[in-house]
Amino acid sequence: MGRRMEAPSSPAPRLVVVLFLLASLLLHARADDPYRFYTWNVTFGDIYPLGVKQEVRPARTASVLLPWFALHFGNGRVDVTANATAVQGILINGQFPGPQIDAVTNDNIIVNVLNNLPVPFLLSWQGIQQRRSSWQDGVYGTNCPIPPGGNFTYNMQFKDQIGTYYYFPSLLFHKAAGGYGGIRVLSRPRIPVPFDPPAGDFTILAGDWFKLNHTDLKGILDSGNDLPSPDGLLINGQGWNGNRFTVDQGKTYRFRVSNVGIATSVNIRIQGHSMLLVEVEGSHTMQSTYTSIDVHLGQSYSFLVTADQPPADYSIIVSTRFTTPVLTTTAILHYSNSNGAATVPPPAAPTVEIDFSLNQARSIRWNLTASGPRPNPQGSYHYGLVNTTRTIRLANSRATINGKLRYAVNSISFIPADTPLKVADFYKIPGVFTLGSMPDNPTGGGAYLQTSVMAANMRDYVEVVFENTENFVQSWHIDGYAFWVVGMDGGQWTPASRQGYNLRDAIARYTLQVYPQSWTAIYMPLDNVGMWNVRSESWARQYLGQQFYLRVYSPANSWRDENPIPKNALLCGRASGRRTRPL
Repeated sequence: MGRRMEAPSSPAPRLVVVLFLLASLLLHARADDPYRFYTWNVTFGDIYPLGVKQEVRPARTASVLLPWFALHFGNGRVDVTANATAVQGILINGQFPGPQIDAVTNDNIIVNVLNNLPVPFLLSWQGIQQRRSSWQDGVYGTNCPIPPGGNFTYNMQFKDQIGTYYYFPSLLFHKAAGGYGGIRVLSRPRIPVPFDPPAGDFTILAGDWFKLNHTDLKGILDSGNDLPSPDGLLINGQGWNGNRFTVDQGKTYRFRVSNVGIATSVNIRIQGHSMLLVEVEGSHTMQSTYTSIDVHLGQSYSFLVTADQPPADYSIIVSTRFTTPVLTTTAILHYSNSNGAATVPPPAAPTVEIDFSLNQARSIRWNLTASGPRPNPQGSYHYGLVNTTRTIRLANSRATINGKLRYAVNSISFIPADTPLKVADFYKIPGVFTLGSMPDNPTGGGAYLQTSVMAANMRDYVEVVFENTENFVQSWHIDGYAFWVVGMDGGQWTPASRQGYNLRDAIARYTLQVYPQSWTAIYMPLDNVGMWNVRSESWARQYLGQQFYLRVYSPANSWRDENPIPKNALLCGRASGRRTRPL
């Protein structure tokens, strides 16, 4: 007779086998999707966007206190004077703007970032959802900074995404120094796109620019004052007519425009040509024609332009919105058979009234018959038929705390902790933040400093209302998510405001605007576990506290809900010396 097999005395071997099989499945799931590898060298270098180097104030004996770096970078002080007098702009592989990422839905993107700055550095990826992996988000609440002379390899998958995005540096007010670039995610070949393939695909990174060096701008904010007005506008890192986009007469081209500035909304228009809107931040839109389009801070749009005019050079005009004075810059739409400058009058700037911009924003609709990243109509998920489980109201405000200017959300002005919040949460390090310290509603009280974190549960379906009682257009972004903008209007939001919501074809996007004395409401399914930054896209406001973190939690603690901590994760603060894979 055969010998009877004995059951193992310990479940450990079974656990090893299960973990091995699970890891194999995860690897196989990504094996069929292409990998794209990049190596980026980040340096300071002289740039002349407005014809001059950024101005640097006279050298002074000063260092910037960075308490959240203190435990990882010595005493937490970074000398900004020695290098500020020599170099101003942030270059990636010697380029400004940085290299563009061209990808296809579900591609795996591997970016090895070499930090050759004398200060810590991080890159963040505007609109890339980092499904199940907030570890790759690249903001200080989730990642330890890349130390000077160090490197970090981002390992991302552009899972189920199409459209127009960009990357930018997220630390130390570096966003005012450049270091940004475009991201273009195309549909897979078998997925139909609701317009004919364009003859060309152009990226426009537009935004405001300051002549003052980014360290001096940060110093102004650190001293308790607000920023001055920008000195000009850039298109792809260049000033007036610094860019030329060549087209052939009779053909149609796609333009992707992102507002990468730090302070102002912009408007874009093209002399003698109309713009057919086709995509907003990863969603195909109903194809409406516009003579100009407002692009608020952090936002991205795609439109088609047909070269149907007499051969000439036409102006692509970008100007600031709701500012005094209005700043303007141009690029050239150059017909390949051009006979010289166009004679038609340039298009007029839009009215300064808010109503024009508000009505335009309301006119943008989701294309319910188009396929998204997967071969099914975008409208097959009926967001308007799902009952929300929670309403969150977020009110921005300006305040003075300890004699200095600050900005707040629900009366809380965010301050960074000494350890990234995601890292502290993973290692269960006490005292770094208090879960639930960000309330669901405005308090009406005085502003105060806090490392604010809002608690939320995986698979909740929330209504978020952004309320703006100031006379300044607000722009908000939520990392890790796209959401439906279901309503916006002037005045005070009330539950009765829901009667005006668009619950059929509201656009899904990752950045929203809130007009002065107005509100904007979104619906958002909390289907991405992690620690996610909710922030103002006005970078002075973000830097001075108008942000918080949303912790989306799943009690299952499963790799199906969230990837394990990367082996190469940088550890700092109170997590220094720990292992990334304790198993």
